[in-house]
Amino acid sequence: MSSGGYLLAAVLFVPALGALLVMLLPREEETLQRGFGIAFSLVSFALSLALIKLFNSGYGGFQLVLDKAWIPGLNARFKIGIDGISLWLVILTTFLTPIVLLSAWNSVHKKVREFVVCMLVLETGMLGAFIALDLFLFYVFWEVMLIPMYLLIGVWGGHRRMYAAIKFVIYTMVGSLLMLAAILYVYVKYGAYTGEYTTDIEKLQKLILPYSAQVWCFAAFALAFAIKVPLFPLHTWLPDAHVEAPTAGSVILAGVLLKMGGYGFLRLAIPLFPDAAVKLAPLVGVLAVIGIVYGALVSLVQPDLKKLVAYSSVSHLGFVMLGIAALTTTGVTGAVYQMLNHGISTGALFFLVGMLYDRRHTRQISEFGGLRSAMPWFFAVFLLISLSSIAVPGTNGFVGEFLILIGAWSFSPALVVVASLGVILAAAYVLWMVKRVFYGELSNPKNQGLPDLSAREATVLLPLVVLAIVMGIASPIFTRRIEPAAEGPPAAKMAFTSVLSELTV
Repeated sequence: MSSGGYLLAAVLFVPALGALLVMLLPREEETLQRGFGIAFSLVSFALSLALIKLFNSGYGGFQLVLDKAWIPGLNARFKIGIDGISLWLVILTTFLTPIVLLSAWNSVHKKVREFVVCMLVLETGMLGAFIALDLFLFYVFWEVMLIPMYLLIGVWGGHRRMYAAIKFVIYTMVGSLLMLAAILYVYVKYGAYTGEYTTDIEKLQKLILPYSAQVWCFAAFALAFAIKVPLFPLHTWLPDAHVEAPTAGSVILAGVLLKMGGYGFLRLAIPLFPDAAVKLAPLVGVLAVIGIVYGALVSLVQPDLKKLVAYSSVSHLGFVMLGIAALTTTGVTGAVYQMLNHGISTGALFFLVGMLYDRRHTRQISEFGGLRSAMPWFFAVFLLISLSSIAVPGTNGFVGEFLILIGAWSFSPALVVVASLGVILAAAYVLWMVKRVFYGELSNPKNQGLPDLSAREATVLLPLVVLAIVMGIASPIFTRRIEPAAEGPPAAKMAFTSVLSELTV
């Protein structure tokens, strides 16, 4: 057990420690509460960067593993670790959290202490889900994420916040309970065969269930993860959650929480139930492509800026699911990279829409026009992030979508052709939005004299802009660590269909 495991545990629990200390601060000390929240999230980010140095980029298995006894009665262990898939998702989480807290400095005014605590607890939940190597531990962190996100929408959201928050909880809970039932089934089956009851993910991957049982278990896991993606037609909770959530909630929802779905497919649903995953991959691919085109078409007709960006997430994450469904190393690598890209580009778009809302208190596209002359720096950042969102070569979005389409070609050329239509439609709805908001005459008097980016806003956006460019021109920095792990799930599940496993039930 290496010291890297303890470093990983520190990354996980520093935000939780920060939440505890912030909760002990006097309610009136709002500046101190915000400062503590940013400080602890920055410490977690700094520690997560140290993981890169310890990470062996040529090894596809789990690294920096920490394995401790936890619940002896269930033989559940506190086992955490990372591979090339989870490494960058962990860093994306620790990277976005302090930026989100900084962005909320002037936009969240009520219950500041509780807001900071929610953000830090949510960070711990997200990190735990990404690094858990025990199925029961994963489920605990999966549920931990639900409460703070519900509060972020329900307490600090818009006029229909309770409707959106309850809808989010209902959708998530239905999937979670079915997944729990499948977890218990696998736990019992493994124990019945080996005499050892365990929730260790690596051990459970050696268990091959009968095909019919795999289908039901895969369906239960896949439903929970498909809701979180969200995969068409389980996406209807997402626009409401995004529109009603505060900017901070929208950014963390789009930037990290939605990635739990794709990650869950790669980490659990596919490796645990490989035969079912192979058989049902075409269905997942078809739904992914429907989501790509549907999300783009609905975005094209949205009058609300935030809802447009929300529906664009359905389209972008459809590409992620297409890459996963392809079951190829290139496709999975592209899917993971696209998850990172979406967190950067769409997170930045939500920040920008929130900054515009803070100035005008409206998100209706018809209320704007000609903002390029009033807010030139804001326009420059908005345009660059928009270009990355539509996958212009030289930006991060291009690398991810290109890898996915190449990786999925052997899976289904027809689906790739239809998915390519989503790329064209994305250019249409994004560039048309930019035209209506920033070009033309500055005719609305309410838009005259709008302030350009402040120093705090520039600090929030600059890291995202830099990453959008760096990830576009220096993608091997990231992909060379992803690829060995991306070979793991596809190679494992394809092998399971043709060779005997260690265990057969």
